[in-house]
Amino acid sequence: MKAAGAPRNVMSTLSEDEHAHVQACRDWQRTKAENGWAGLTWPVEFGGRGLTGLQQGIFLEEEHKYDLAVGMFAQATGMVGPSIIVHGTEEQKTQFLPSILRGEQVWCQLFSEPNAGSDLAALRTKAELDGDEWVISGQKVWTSSAHVADWGMLLARTDWDAPKHRGITYFLLDMRSPGIEVRPLVQATGGAEFNEVFLEEVRIPKENVLGEVNGGWAVAMTTLTSERADIGAGHGDGFAGVLRLAQQYGRVNDPVVRQELMKLYTSYQISKYIGYRTRTAASKGIAPGPEVSTMKIAISDRLAFQGDLVESLMGADGMLWGADAIDDGYWQTMVFMGQWMARIGGGTEDVQRNIVGERVLGLPREPGNDRTTPFRELPH
Repeated sequence: MKAAGAPRNVMSTLSEDEHAHVQACRDWQRTKAENGWAGLTWPVEFGGRGLTGLQQGIFLEEEHKYDLAVGMFAQATGMVGPSIIVHGTEEQKTQFLPSILRGEQVWCQLFSEPNAGSDLAALRTKAELDGDEWVISGQKVWTSSAHVADWGMLLARTDWDAPKHRGITYFLLDMRSPGIEVRPLVQATGGAEFNEVFLEEVRIPKENVLGEVNGGWAVAMTTLTSERADIGAGHGDGFAGVLRLAQQYGRVNDPVVRQELMKLYTSYQISKYIGYRTRTAASKGIAPGPEVSTMKIAISDRLAFQGDLVESLMGADGMLWGADAIDDGYWQTMVFMGQWMARIGGGTEDVQRNIVGERVLGLPREPGNDRTTPFRELPH
């Protein structure tokens, strides 16, 4: 069964469970909007509360303590919404912002490509102007929620003679447009949260350009900054869950296990308070800087440590799967194997370390002339 509003050209239909989850997310987002708890940091004039990032982080922590359908609208409210507020026309703000807050639009991020992931500006999806429409052709990959999305944030190259960062335009794409094919990528866990998206002469109206033509990199930085500033928000009871697992296996009196649990607790607190610091700075008008990369590295290290810890706590049970495993295999699929989604998404650990090295330690950039050479002259 397809979710309401899902693209018609998805390669596989949604299961009943997936359909129910999407609908539950829509319902919870609508409930928050009706009660003034959606878009907490958005300006009041756009339907938000005008709160600080720190206040939003506290709300997310409380929200994650309960069994609620969350996450489906993180890209809409936390990424494209703020980008439209900063760069959008009045018509775009009127068209999209109220629907995003009410949970009427699921969004996906069409940025990464097979050869443009960490080096996003190397993207090769092309856009050519034809009258009042842009014609888009290319391929995107690792796109979460594309199989249920109503709209997509799309980066495409509009000037091949400009340096790679300057010839990119940001589009708002209706995912029901003809020429879009979505192919779910089945993961080792059995899930399929990610997708390949193929675009073949997809037409986008000129009015769906966000920001300036060839100025999409600046808009994308707004989107990615919003994404990375939200990383680490809403920790919920992640540590408490691991502690319960240790208690369930009777391991909490083992001094080695107790030490490992304290290491995990400490790592949760580190990323939590780095997040507080980042969001406090943002509330004072200070743009997020390399501390966001530091937080991402801390979270990645924690996820790796946590995955190994839960497997060691379960012992041989850690090899079980699905209904045969404790908690229906949650610890194997979502914690041990699922860690890679968070560790790679939003910028890999190597990318984050490069940022810290260059902006904090003052190390030189990697050599290359790709920032000044026309894109078509670069080796591919």
